[in-house]
Amino acid sequence: MTAVEPMAAATARLRAAGLRVTAQRIALLMAVDESPGHADAETLRQVAGRVTGGLSLQATYNVLRALVDAGLVRCTLIPGHAGRYETECGDNHHHFVCRSCGSIRNVKCAVGRAPCLDPDLPDTYSVDEAAVTFWGRCPDCAVAAD
Repeated sequence: MTAVEPMAAATARLRAAGLRVTAQRIALLMAVDESPGHADAETLRQVAGRVTGGLSLQATYNVLRALVDAGLVRCTLIPGHAGRYETECGDNHHHFVCRSCGSIRNVKCAVGRAPCLDPDLPDTYSVDEAAVTFWGRCPDCAVAAD
């Protein structure tokens, strides 16, 4: 079985999501897919620029917003950090942030399916997601602090 070429895979995902296929969208979707961890818009702009020949930061944010709105990319907003982008959407995971180095790591939800927490709200509210951020020190920073 042959692997699907990344550009063809990105094109198919954009079409399946009902988005118009553009070079910028393909390049940024591929950049998010290829980026380890949780990349910010500037990092993704630089990676995508290798394919497109360059993107403005505003164009980058516009495309990322379209990808988020289409459910192809998740944007995680963590206080004190730029928005971070990843393709793990809908898997109900949370995040750990190291207070020392700022690294971000996915944390599998220990409770179960979304929204995984029961907020104290009237029944007229419909909650579909809970964003949990754990804060502490990663193993490298914990050892360095000792």
